[in-house]
Amino acid sequence: MNYNYIVIEGCIGAGKTTLAEKFSKDLNAELILERFADNSFLPKFYKDPLHYAFPLEMAFLTERYQQLKTLLSKRDIFTDLVIADYFIDKCIIFSKHNLQSDEYNLYTKVYDIISTYLPKPDLIIYLYNNESKLLQNIAKRGREYEKDIAPDYLTNIQDGYMNYFKHYEKVPIVIVEAHNLDFVKNIEDYEQLKQLLYQTYPPGITRITY
Repeated sequence: MNYNYIVIEGCIGAGKTTLAEKFSKDLNAELILERFADNSFLPKFYKDPLHYAFPLEMAFLTERYQQLKTLLSKRDIFTDLVIADYFIDKCIIFSKHNLQSDEYNLYTKVYDIISTYLPKPDLIIYLYNNESKLLQNIAKRGREYEKDIAPDYLTNIQDGYMNYFKHYEKVPIVIVEAHNLDFVKNIEDYEQLKQLLYQTYPPGITRITY
């Protein structure tokens, strides 16, 4: 394997945490999971986005930074395998959609300062799902505060990822059309995804369709 720090990304409900957990267990890797449950602003944001967007994004930013800084500082990312279920730059993607322009300008200044202290992943795998599949997955996991997420919100977030990735050529980004995959119940689907970790990709976007 050519990678030591791998990120599994996707929109809300894409299955990134589940896949990261399976990879980590299978490959005996250090697992970094986002602590969304610790963010007390998240339920409030879904009820009142305008009022709670800025504290939500700031809370996520500081938590992600502290978590990555602590965990990655304990590992040798040049020799040890680390798998995370989020890319720190998702802070920019979500905040651009959720914040007012003046809030976003302030937020990016803070982000630019702290993000320079974190290593970039060697590989990003993005699970691309249509809104119907995302909503099905969200409903299955049954988080109360997510029950009223609108399809348009998911579309806008996923479009935000795609637009960001178009201009991000620092690391390889593998975008997997995952609508028809069930890597939890179907071992063949999972093995296909695992094989992606053993391939070499150029910086920028590579699209995979099964």
